[in-house]
Amino acid sequence: MTTTVTTKGQVTIPKPVRDFLGIVPGSKVDFHRASDGSVVITRADRKQPPSRFGNLRGHAGDGLDTDAIMALTRGET
Repeated sequence: MTTTVTTKGQVTIPKPVRDFLGIVPGSKVDFHRASDGSVVITRADRKQPPSRFGNLRGHAGDGLDTDAIMALTRGET
C-alpha cells in the first residue's frame, strides 16, 4: 500500500492497516526501527501482555513494612 506524505509530514494510514491494528480516531501509534532497517508501526495505547512477574509487583512479602524491609536489606536482625 502506498500513501503520500503531505507538506506537514503527515500521512494517512490506509484503512486495511487501521482495521488490522484496531486504530480509531484518538488512538496512539508508535514507530520504531526494526533490526533490518525497516520502520514498524504498532498501536501504542493497547494494553501490553501481562508480565510473568506482574503478580509479584508491589509485594515484598506478607506483613513486611518499610522498616522491616530496610532491616533485611541492611542485614539487621
